[in-house]
Amino acid sequence: MIQIRQVFILIIIAGFFIANFRLACADSLESTTPEQAGLSVTQLNRVEAITRDHIDSGVLPGAVMLVARDGKVAWIRVLGFQDRQRNRPMKSDSLFRIYSMTKPIVSVGIMMLVEEGKLQITDPVSRFIPEFKDTKIGVEKVGSNGESSLDLVHPRRQITIQDLLRHTSGLTYGGLGESLVHRAYREAKIGERGASNDEFARRVAALPLRSSPGTQWEYGVSTDVLGRVIEVISGKTLGEFLEERIFKPLGMKDTAFYLPLEKVSRAAQPSPPKDGRPMTQRFSVEIKAPFESGGGGLISSAHDYLRFAQMLLNGGSYGGVRLLGKQTVELMTSDHVGAIPGRPSGLGFGLGFEVRTNSGFAALPGSVGEYGWAGNAGTLFWIDPKHRLIALYMVQVNDDDRIFLRNQFRTMVQAALIN
Repeated sequence: MIQIRQVFILIIIAGFFIANFRLACADSLESTTPEQAGLSVTQLNRVEAITRDHIDSGVLPGAVMLVARDGKVAWIRVLGFQDRQRNRPMKSDSLFRIYSMTKPIVSVGIMMLVEEGKLQITDPVSRFIPEFKDTKIGVEKVGSNGESSLDLVHPRRQITIQDLLRHTSGLTYGGLGESLVHRAYREAKIGERGASNDEFARRVAALPLRSSPGTQWEYGVSTDVLGRVIEVISGKTLGEFLEERIFKPLGMKDTAFYLPLEKVSRAAQPSPPKDGRPMTQRFSVEIKAPFESGGGGLISSAHDYLRFAQMLLNGGSYGGVRLLGKQTVELMTSDHVGAIPGRPSGLGFGLGFEVRTNSGFAALPGSVGEYGWAGNAGTLFWIDPKHRLIALYMVQVNDDDRIFLRNQFRTMVQAALIN
């Protein structure tokens, strides 16, 4: 009897460990080899080597680089330092300020609400934030005394949700120019972390537009306004909505607008380049700021963002959880800019993503239909439906280096595709 009881207990324990092993396996994508995934090992070794060179030269503190194909992780490299000044090595679960890689996530949140019938992308933003009903365009004029001033004129139409999603709203970033409108953004302290999303939206609505909605592509705070729209519709803070509707269902356990104390030591940090340039200042990850920036405030890991990207590549579902319909993902990842000026040749813009429209023209290689976006601290992702590929570049670097580094990574990884 004792032996039978012991065997029974062992069976229960074994079943417990098998169940947890299966859950652990389900917690991340399966792995494969670069060769099996149709990737050149020689070329990927070059990516690793040049990244090590950048770390040794001080341009790059460290990096997590990942390529997945056909739903399997084919290549991942964890190099350098998570925090060079504290001598902490980079880890696969290090946490990065992803800045504008927040935008695709918030855009997905908006489209989930569209699917639920809570709004349409043709709706005016003023339906949800009334202050946007009377926005004016700021037309800069030089007077007889040589002084510049703004004439406020009526736009052709109001800003729509689609304008916010594709950056044709007439909104901008204060740091992107020296026009009087840009200066007005800076004077209004647009984007300061001490203002709530509600206060942020009100401040933006009171400022002049750079152009009439729908007539010019211009990068700016549009997705931050979408974050406030989500709050108005859902009755929750943006962080609460994203956690409940996207992060928890996808198992993105390390993605949030701030880090609790127990996770702060995992935050990747920039470090001063060895050539003496000052270090670009980044926001403090441990502070729960009132402003939850839908355009650039999230912190995440490579594995978390991979889940989000795989959901998109799968047509809206991941791990048995569906966030969006297949047609909605196709709508989001189609070009919505067309002949509207402002985008580089060959690169359009969808509802939250840059979209490749032509295999030529753009200086970077890529497939038609490829989509993705990048972040201010150097992070980058793209999804290639044609080759069923996802690539992630997770770093925290200086402003001066970010575009060169991520373009180099993108070009070199594209060259690794051999079939």
